[in-house]
Amino acid sequence: MGANSWGVVEQDVEPDRLGDVLAVSAQAKIAERWRLFGPECDERRRRLWAAAEARAHGPDGVRLVVAATGISQATIYRGLDELETDERLDPGQIRRPGGGRRALTEQDETLQDDLQQLVDPATRGDPESLLVWTSKSLANLAGALHEMGHQISDQTVGKLLRGLGFRLQANRKTREGTDHPDRDRQFEHIDRTARTAIAAGQPVISVDTKKKELVGTYKAVGREYEPGGTPVEVNTHDFPDKKLGKAVPYGIYDIAGNEGFVSVGISADTAQFSVASILAWWQHLGKTRYPDATTLTINADCGGSNSYRTRLWKTELQGLADQTGLQIEVCHFPPGTSKWNKIEHRLFSQIGQNWRGRPLTSYQVVVDLIASTTTTTGLKVYARLDETTYPKKLKITDDELAAVNITRNDWHPEWNYVIAPRQPAPP
Repeated sequence: MGANSWGVVEQDVEPDRLGDVLAVSAQAKIAERWRLFGPECDERRRRLWAAAEARAHGPDGVRLVVAATGISQATIYRGLDELETDERLDPGQIRRPGGGRRALTEQDETLQDDLQQLVDPATRGDPESLLVWTSKSLANLAGALHEMGHQISDQTVGKLLRGLGFRLQANRKTREGTDHPDRDRQFEHIDRTARTAIAAGQPVISVDTKKKELVGTYKAVGREYEPGGTPVEVNTHDFPDKKLGKAVPYGIYDIAGNEGFVSVGISADTAQFSVASILAWWQHLGKTRYPDATTLTINADCGGSNSYRTRLWKTELQGLADQTGLQIEVCHFPPGTSKWNKIEHRLFSQIGQNWRGRPLTSYQVVVDLIASTTTTTGLKVYARLDETTYPKKLKITDDELAAVNITRNDWHPEWNYVIAPRQPAPP
């Protein structure tokens, strides 16, 4: 051992061991370059790079590159041949023409057509289909193709589907049924009627029933802030509690006044309950807000307790007109368009946000949460509990229906009509 001219101590190394040390060092450097450069290479560049590294390290180069990168010897030798012949490929081409394994669809000519038939939405309900209303998972599709005589894996099915333009997609809520041909013109009629009434200082309300809610310690939709690690504990299952029952919120939204009123029922959502809720709104708020009112315009959807087909709805409105002295003008939204009813997005959506994450443990909690709903645009909401039990399936005779003082509009008379009092309003 001695010091060289640079002052560095040199250590004597046996020739065989020195070769091993140099080989390990070269292999480490190749591995590092491969780590940095390999992921950016396509198949051809990877092959040529490995061949260039092997050539640069002499006779033992192939072994070093294989050990450092894991690339096969056959690939490296193929790259060396390309370097020797200086072969040039077209831009974007990574193999010589005809190189590589043939595509599965070339080996199996009916594979693509059979797969297309399995996933085609037009045939998925066909009784002869192998996948009638089953999940179109890759495993199920591969299994069905196996039964048809094709040899294919789940992963290859996924590649073929992507090549055919299929993607995993969830359902989207956009359809509410077939559009009525007069839908837009009915919207225009509703808008025109409401604007005329509001301009004359008459009340215009939008009405509907909000989704029934289980009363009790049930999981609520949404989240709210709680101390860390102490979530509100609720029932594991959502079986209705017969003692507590369900809350039935019926809403009235004053369009001009941006004011909501909700009657929370404890029994059935019937036409009697609907009109009783409108009467409660008039007695508590409406007649004070509109002391000179002579008409009341109601915008309602076409189904549920306020359906235009329901006889009880019309006979109850006659009672409302007789009791208040108001002329009741009703405009129904066409079938499948309930989401355009203003109460949906101006009142019910705000209530849903206000009680998110809160179990509705009692009727009083339901009423309080509804009444505490406000918005930055000035929405005020009033709520009450209606403890009346309303019977279901009341039958209205032809004579009772004929006694309703109704005048139907020339434009869709089933949707647009006026019910007038049969006698002057009581003092």
